[in-house]
Amino acid sequence: MPPQDMTTTASPSGGATPDSPGPDHLLDALQHQVAVFARRAEQTRLGGVGQVRNSMDRAAYLLLNRLDREGPMGVKALAAGMGIDSSTVTRQVAPLVDTGLVKRTSHPEDGRAVVLQLSPRGQARLDEVRASRRELMSQVTQEWTAEERDTFCTLLTRFNASLAARQTHQPTTN
Repeated sequence: MPPQDMTTTASPSGGATPDSPGPDHLLDALQHQVAVFARRAEQTRLGGVGQVRNSMDRAAYLLLNRLDREGPMGVKALAAGMGIDSSTVTRQVAPLVDTGLVKRTSHPEDGRAVVLQLSPRGQARLDEVRASRRELMSQVTQEWTAEERDTFCTLLTRFNASLAARQTHQPTTN
């Protein structure tokens, strides 16, 4: 068992005791655990295991994954779907095109427009990285039940959706 520190103790809020009353304690614990998760995710890049570990950065993985799941699309559509601006996508896609993981092709209906498409090499690389990351998730959650994995995935998906919605629809304050 790893040594306990502020990132793994039973009091995740960094000083509050487990019997602290009220919802603030739980929210403090939640924000602390999200911060710890973000740090650990960056440290490992959740890159998987074996030779593939840490071999694809987060931006590349997310771009390749979206192209795989949704098919060829233009920069604007890719940017909108990822919640980032077109210039960021253009900058992130350039090395993927240079390394042959993504290819630029003409839009099938409008030959003047360019779409981005996962190349066969990109598909193979993405499959390899997914398998490695899947193995990492298996190892990290090996002592969890299937129900615990399902619950965690459901809640993490919901949490990410809430963060995305908040980013898209920032509430105005008067």
